[in-house]
Amino acid sequence: MDTRADSSMNGGTPSAKPMLLSLNPQQAGSVVAAAADITLVMDSDGTIRDLAGGSEDLTQFGFDQWLGKSWFDVVTIESKPKLKDMLESAANAAALRWRQITHKTDNGTEIPVRYATISLGDGRVLAIGRNMQAMAEMQQRLVEAQMSMEREYARMRRAETRYRLLFQLASEAILILDATTNKIVEANPAACKLLSREEKRLVGSSVASAFDSESRGRVQDLVTKIRDGATGETISAVTAESHADLTLAGSFFRQDGNSFFLIRLVSKDATSAGEASSHSSNVVQNVMETLPEGFVVTDMNGEILKANDAFLDMAQVGTEEQIKGRAINRWIGRSSVDLNVLMANLKEHGSVRFFATVLRNEFGSSIDIEISAVSVEEGEIPCIGFIIRNLEGRVTLPETRAGTGPRSVEQLSKLVGRVPLKDLVQESTDIIESMCIEAALELTGDNRASAAEMLGLSRQSLYVKLRRHGLSQRE
Repeated sequence: MDTRADSSMNGGTPSAKPMLLSLNPQQAGSVVAAAADITLVMDSDGTIRDLAGGSEDLTQFGFDQWLGKSWFDVVTIESKPKLKDMLESAANAAALRWRQITHKTDNGTEIPVRYATISLGDGRVLAIGRNMQAMAEMQQRLVEAQMSMEREYARMRRAETRYRLLFQLASEAILILDATTNKIVEANPAACKLLSREEKRLVGSSVASAFDSESRGRVQDLVTKIRDGATGETISAVTAESHADLTLAGSFFRQDGNSFFLIRLVSKDATSAGEASSHSSNVVQNVMETLPEGFVVTDMNGEILKANDAFLDMAQVGTEEQIKGRAINRWIGRSSVDLNVLMANLKEHGSVRFFATVLRNEFGSSIDIEISAVSVEEGEIPCIGFIIRNLEGRVTLPETRAGTGPRSVEQLSKLVGRVPLKDLVQESTDIIESMCIEAALELTGDNRASAAEMLGLSRQSLYVKLRRHGLSQRE
């Protein structure tokens, strides 16, 4: 180990070498042990004869048990060639060279240590090690962070690819404007077709230039209103090239700190045709929205796309926007198992009727419900429709005493998932006990003394159980 100090520092401070040479062996050993995380004294073949540690992190891995072992036995197989080179370099008094060695522990943990070996001149070798575990963990975190960033970049690239594909293939004509300059930054093929201009002519030009002189003022007014926060504004405009009569609507959005306008262009001829074809669908939509039963439409993963007012009342939610995009199992089911069973049946059969479960509202209370559902995989958007009925207001006929056993067991099975298992077991025990007492009384002709003897009970215990189960007035 080179212990020389620069004499030019601190105004020509003398070299520290004479001071270190004056230390006795015990003092020198203390200095080396304090300066290194681990110090090993070995024979030329690598057998550890003495060791000292200056790092508490290494103590917990049992390095103090290496005494008398070969250095080769406490490292991984990949590090053994390095050890051989280091011992040979020390024997040949070669220049000091640091090498990273990985130690193996009993619990499977691997500890990286950076070593340098020095010959002590009597056939022994001194190995000074620095614990690199903190550095290795930092490198591992860096690698994980890099991989996480790469995954995020890949996700963003996939999302951008989907957006580009949707933007290009959309049948609706769409323009993206820079909110600062009102210039077109993107135009999809449908917009280019309506405006009778190629994309390279549209991008970079003012949006008003794509319309005739009489329409430009209205287009500028629309952009101004959108910038001021107006929503739902529409105008009529005539294109400059094809003189097509269009309806324009727009909205404002921000992305990466920049502001943009999204302008939707619709041909008035297409609008008139669409009104006729959509009339029947509007009637169906109005019926569903006013239906007294809860009606919910989700995607194939159970995320809500549409819900009517009846469902909002059941869930105690203020507006439909509060639940759009959220999973329906937030409100439906005693647990996630219920919805999994329902979805599995829909996948297998396509529809489900009279599926009994519960609905939990925003305030934590629950009501018994019944669901009928259908899976619609055809169409533009595959979806699932749910009809949800509240069972709390349903009137049921009173049940007679006949068939008490099977009826009670059926009722118990319906309680699974609603009440704790401990309560179900207690209820089952009470039902069986009541059935046995009734059977004993019937066999003995209501002779309670004989019934108690048949059941192995004292007469007093039987009377207590009769009162508890409401059988004391049995005729």
